[in-house]
Amino acid sequence: MRKNSRLSSRLTAELSGEVLNDRASRARYATDASIYQMMPEAVVIPRSEEDVMVAMQVAREEEVPILPRGGGTSQCGQTVNRAVVLDNTRHLNGILDIDTENLTARVQPGLVLDELNRALEPYGLWFPVDPSTASRCTLGGMAANNSSGGKSLRYGITRDNVRSITAILPDGAKARFNGSDPEPGPYADLVSDMRALGRSEADEIEARFPKVQRRVGGYNIDALIGNDVNMAHLLVGSEGTLAYFTELELSLAHLPGEKVTGVCHFPTFYAAMDAAQHLVTLNPQAVELIDDTMIALGRDIPLFRRTIESFVEGAPAALLLVEFAEGSAEANAAKLAELSDLMGDLGFAFTGTGQRWGGVVPVTDKGLQGAIAEYRKAGLNVMMSMKEAGKPISFVEDCAVALPDLAEYTQGVTDVFAKHGKKGTWYAHASVGCLHVRPVLNMRQDADVKTMRAMAEEIFDLVKHYKGSHSGEHGDGIVRSEFHEKMFGKRIVSAFEEVKARFDPNGLMNPGRIVHAPAMDDRRVFRYGPNYEVPEFETALDWSAWPGSGGGFQGAVEMCNNNGACRKLKGGVMCPSFRATRNERDATRGRANTLRFAISGQMPGGLTSDAMAETMKYCVSCKGCRRECPTGVDMAKMKIEVLAARRRENGLTLADKLVGYLPRYAPKAAKVAWLMNLRNRIGPVRKLTEKLTGVSHKRDLPVWSSNPFDDAEAQDANPDLLLFADVFNRYFEPENLRAAIRVLRASGLRVAVARDGSGKALDCGRTLLAIGCVEEARAEAQRVIDATRSAVSNGIPIVGLEPSSILTFRDEFLALCPGPDAEALAQATHTFEEFLAERPDLPLNPMGKPIYVHGHCHQKAQDAVTPMLDLLNRIPDAEVVMIESSCCGMAGAFGYAPGTIDISLKMANLDLFPALEAAPQDAIVVADGTSCRHQIADGTPRRAIHMARLMDRALQKQDI
Repeated sequence: MRKNSRLSSRLTAELSGEVLNDRASRARYATDASIYQMMPEAVVIPRSEEDVMVAMQVAREEEVPILPRGGGTSQCGQTVNRAVVLDNTRHLNGILDIDTENLTARVQPGLVLDELNRALEPYGLWFPVDPSTASRCTLGGMAANNSSGGKSLRYGITRDNVRSITAILPDGAKARFNGSDPEPGPYADLVSDMRALGRSEADEIEARFPKVQRRVGGYNIDALIGNDVNMAHLLVGSEGTLAYFTELELSLAHLPGEKVTGVCHFPTFYAAMDAAQHLVTLNPQAVELIDDTMIALGRDIPLFRRTIESFVEGAPAALLLVEFAEGSAEANAAKLAELSDLMGDLGFAFTGTGQRWGGVVPVTDKGLQGAIAEYRKAGLNVMMSMKEAGKPISFVEDCAVALPDLAEYTQGVTDVFAKHGKKGTWYAHASVGCLHVRPVLNMRQDADVKTMRAMAEEIFDLVKHYKGSHSGEHGDGIVRSEFHEKMFGKRIVSAFEEVKARFDPNGLMNPGRIVHAPAMDDRRVFRYGPNYEVPEFETALDWSAWPGSGGGFQGAVEMCNNNGACRKLKGGVMCPSFRATRNERDATRGRANTLRFAISGQMPGGLTSDAMAETMKYCVSCKGCRRECPTGVDMAKMKIEVLAARRRENGLTLADKLVGYLPRYAPKAAKVAWLMNLRNRIGPVRKLTEKLTGVSHKRDLPVWSSNPFDDAEAQDANPDLLLFADVFNRYFEPENLRAAIRVLRASGLRVAVARDGSGKALDCGRTLLAIGCVEEARAEAQRVIDATRSAVSNGIPIVGLEPSSILTFRDEFLALCPGPDAEALAQATHTFEEFLAERPDLPLNPMGKPIYVHGHCHQKAQDAVTPMLDLLNRIPDAEVVMIESSCCGMAGAFGYAPGTIDISLKMANLDLFPALEAAPQDAIVVADGTSCRHQIADGTPRRAIHMARLMDRALQKQDI
C-alpha cells in the first residue's frame, strides 16, 4: 500500500522534472546491487536544484521519506527504500569548475566518475578514488558511500579527497559543509553541536574505532575530534541519511603516468595472503587479489578469456597484481626487478614445486594492463556469472584487517564457510587488508538465509577479534547497520543516533540505514521475499542452461545482479539505448528488473503488458550485453520472448508483416523494383504510407536492385565453402555477394551458394524473430541446418556477409533448434573476414587512402571485428582506424519506425557520426552491416561499403 495518495499528484504538479508513478517505473528503482528490494513511493528525475527542494518539501509535508540515488550500484541496500527516490543521474550531472592550479573540481552529484576523469585527462589530472564501478557510479553516490578503490594505499578513500559539500538539509535549509568556521545561524548551531559531540566522545572513539584505513562503517564522528574539523567529512559516508548533496568540491591528483604490473603467482591462497604484508614494503600503488575460482569463472566469459590466457602462468591458487607507477620506464623496471627478487626471497620460483612454486609475470604492455584492470574491476560480476540458483552473496565481503593478520583472518573466514558447508571466492584489495569474499547461497531458501545470518555473526566476531572493520568499502545499508553495536559498542551507536536526530529529527532521509536498521535477514525486504514465486509459463526458445520456470527463462533473467555495468557511457557497445536516453528503463538492468517483476506476478499483465512492451521499445537487440554483461544477460534473446508472447496475444500489424515476411515477398518485389523504389522519390507517398507501413517519412528505404543475386551465379563443383546469400545483400546490394565470390575465387577457392533444392532461397529467420514469429523462424533455421548438414559433416565451412544473418547460425539457431546438428553448424560458420583471415595473403594493392572501420554490433558481440582489422592490415601501406562506437542506431527496422527514428539518430550522433565527420575527406568507410551502411548514408555525406567490395577493389587496383 502506497503511503500517500496525494503524493504523486503534488509532485507532478509542482515539479518541472519527470515524476514516475507507474509500477514498472518504480520497480526499476526497487533494487540495487544488494539482496534487497523495497518499492519506492515515487521516482523523481529532477531537472534542477529547485526541483530537489520542492520534492523534499512535498515529501516532508506528506511525511514520506526521501532517498537520493546515483547509479544504484550499492551492494548493501543503501539505495532502496520506501521513499521518494531522487535520480540525480539524468540532469544533475554537470562539472561546475575545474581549478588546475589548486587541483580541485566542483561537480554536481549525478556526475559519473569516468565522465569527470575524461574531462580531467587533458589537464593531466584525475580524481584518484577508483572503485570498480567507475563507469557508472556517481560522485554524489561515492561521497554518500565513502567509496574507495584499488589505489587507496596511495591516494586514500573518498573522505580523504573531499574538501567541501553543499547540501540541502531535511528542513529545507541549505549549507556548505567544510572546514571553515561558519557565520552565526542554524548551520553554525549544528556545527557547534557536532563539535561538542566529538569532544564528549573522543575517548570512546579512540578506543572503539578500528585502526585501519578501510573503516567506512557508521557516521564519521572521528572527523569531529580536534581543532581541524571539516564538517564535509561527517557527511561523507552518511548514505543519504543526513542531507541531499547539491555540490561537491573534490581534491584532484596528477595522473600517475606510465604503469607496470607484476602478476605474482602463488601455490596456495594462504601464501598469497601472508605475502601481502611484504609486497607493500615496495610502495606499490595497488596490490589486488584474484583467486583460482575467479580465474576459472573468467575463462568461461568470452570478454575475458583471451586476457586471462595472456597473464596467467600455470594453475595458481591465487594471484596478487602489484602495480607500480614510478614516473619512468626505468624506475618501473627497477620496481619489477625488486618485486621479482622479493618473491624469490620469500621462496617462490616458477622452477619450484609444491609450496615453493610461484613467481612474477611482468606486464608492461598498456593494452594488456588495461584489459587486466577491467577484468579485476569486473570481479563482482564475474563471480555472479554462475548460472545456478545460488549466487555469491554480499554480506561480509569487505571486512578489513591489518596486513599482519590477513592470512590468519582469511583462514578463519574460510573455516567458518567450511563449517557451514560453503566456499568463498576471494578478490580485491590485498594492499589494505580489505578482501571481497562471498559464499554461494540461495536467497529464496530459508535455510540459506539462516546460514547467512549465522556466518555473519561468526565472521564479525572474527573481525572484532582482530580489531578490524566490518565495513571496509561498500558501506552499511541494511546488511551491516544492525551490527554497529557489536562492532562499536552501545555508546558509539548512541552517538550515531544523536547525529541522525540532530540533522533529521523526523527521520525522513533514507531511514533505517546506519541507525535504526531492520534485521539484515528480514526477508520482507529481500528481492526474493517469502512470497516470491515464478509460476510455470510458455517460452519459445531454449533456456535450459539456466534453472527456474519457463524452461530456465527465470534463471536467465535473474542473472542480473543490478551492478549496472550496462549504464556505462563510453567504451564497448552496451547499452546504446541507455546512452541515448539516460533512462533506467532503457538499460539492460532496467529491462531485466522489469522482466523479473513481470514473470513473478509483481507487475500486472506480465510479459504481454504494455509496460513490458514500452520497456523493450528502445532495445535494438545489439547483443552488446551478451558479450559485455559479465553475468551474461542476453537481452536481445529475452526480447524475442516478449515479442513472441505479445504476438500470440495480439497478432501482427501490417508493419510487422512488412518486416518479418520480407524474405517471402522479396522475389516478387524485386521484379518490379522500379515501382518499389518510387516511394523514396515521391514525398506525399512517404507521408501517406507512414502509419500504414511503420516507416518514417524522414527515411529512405533500401533501394531494390533490378538485378538481384541468383544462387546459380556460384555453384562450383566440389566447393571449398558454402556461401550463405542473405536476403539483404541478395535483393538490395547484390554487388557485395558478387564481389565476395570474386575475392574467394581469387584465393583459389571453389564457391557454391547454400541452397536446399526447393527453389526457395534459404533464410536465417532474422526478420521473423524481429516480430516474434519464433515457430516460423525455427522452421527456417531447420531448413538451413538440413541444407548444410552434409557439407558441415564433411568439414566444409559456411561463410556469410551480413553479420546479423550469418551470426544467427552461431547464436539464435542454438536456441531455436538445440542439438548436435545446430552446434556443428555453429562451429562451421564464419563471417567473410573470419574465413579469409585464416587463408594465405591475397595479392592486394595499396588503396592510398585511410580506412575507417565501423563494426556491426553482432560482430563485436561475437569477437568478429578483429579478423576485419587483421585482413585490412594486409593491404600494403594501409592506415586502418577502428571507430570506437556503440550501436549505429539503425538496427534493422528500429531506425525506420516513426516512434524510434529520433533515438536511432541520437545513438549514431553519440560517437559514430562525430568520428566520421572528423575523418579525412578521402577516407574509405567500411561497414559490413546493411543497417550500418544505411544509417551512415542517411546521417552523413559518407557512403560506407562492405569489406568484400573493398577487398575486391584492392585486388583489381580500383579506386573507391
